[in-house]
This record gives sequence, structure tokens and C-alpha cells, in this order.
Amino acid sequence: MVYFCIFADQAQSAYQPEFMFAYITGKITYKTPTHVYLDCNGIAYFVNISLTTYSQIQDSENVKLYTHLVVREDAHILYGFFTEDEKNMFLHLVSVSGVGPNTARLVLSSMTTNDFEKAIIHEDVRLIQSIKGIGPKSAQRLILELKDKLKKTSSQEGVDTLQRGSYSVMTDEALAALNMLGFQKVQAERAIQKALKENHQIQSVEDLIKLSLKNL
Repeated sequence: MVYFCIFADQAQSAYQPEFMFAYITGKITYKTPTHVYLDCNGIAYFVNISLTTYSQIQDSENVKLYTHLVVREDAHILYGFFTEDEKNMFLHLVSVSGVGPNTARLVLSSMTTNDFEKAIIHEDVRLIQSIKGIGPKSAQRLILELKDKLKKTSSQEGVDTLQRGSYSVMTDEALAALNMLGFQKVQAERAIQKALKENHQIQSVEDLIKLSLKNL
């Protein structure tokens, strides 16, 4: 069992648990459909996973899992994902009011990231509420809060896949930087989207951060 000790100045509202562990690379010493023990230099991390990640690491011994640490009063819980896309979708899900980490993991265990993204964008309430624990109201809330966000990072006809991925990473890195500088997530997201809308030729994270800061 691993115990995490976190020391943080309560005045620093920009603290974000996910910045503690971006990813962990190690050897799987124990594996189940819901969690793994990931040995990294003699320390075994208990990492919760989705069925999607489990299916992708079934035949693997050494893996790299993108991680997110959920800090609660009674526990520090580590979640791991085989891809950054899955981790990003997890973070989108837990940002929705009423959706906790376990529900988010259940969503990602029920369908692929791409299928869930399509269901949200096309407002497929029936498909979304087919996920255990998601009722009609929850499905509508997910669509309401995630549709615009996912549209901005979804596939666009005629745009190269690699460029889309780079664009998404650039946006995520800019948001993380603004969070660390003390700006609230919603405020920072609006500033970034405004910068992107007004400047279509942004080529670097540094430029995006500078332009976004002008909107804050």
C-alpha cells in the first residue's frame, strides 16, 4: 500500500492534484479489470483503471499510464489511463456537476472515448443513458456541459489527425499553465477560447498563454 503525503499552502487556490503525477511508467505486478499494481523502482502504485485501459494492457508487462490523483479528506485515489485522450475525457467528465470519479470511470468502461464524444456531440441521450448509473437528467447535463467543449477538440473534416492532437495538447498545456498562475479554470478556458478565436495562426503554447493573459 502506498501512502501519499501532500503539503500545500491553503492560500494557493491554483493547486491542482493532477499535476503531481502526469504519468507513471513501470512494471505491472498485479492486474484486475478495475486496478493494477504498477511497480516503479520498487514502489508499487495502486492504480484504478477502466475496462478500456484494461483491454489495452492485458498482454503488457511494462506500461506507461497517464494518471490523475483524486484527493479526498479520507483518501488519495490514483486513476490511470492508457491514452491521454482517455485521461482528458475523464477530466471533462469529473468537471460536470454530480459526476464523480467512479461514474466517470464507469462511462469510460462502457464505451470508447471516441464513441462517447460522438454521443455527446450528436446529443444521443438514449445511448448515453444506456450507461449504468446515468439517467435521463444526467445524460442531458452531460450533453449541456460537454458538447461545446468536445466540439472544439473533436475531429474536423480535412484537418490532419496529428495537427488536431497537437492543437489539443497546446490548449491543455496553456490551461494548466494559467491554472498554476492562479486563474480559475472556467476563467482561463474562456480566455484561451477567445485568444484562439481572434488569432487563427497561433503556433506555440507560449503564444497562446501570452494572448490568453491579455483576456484575463
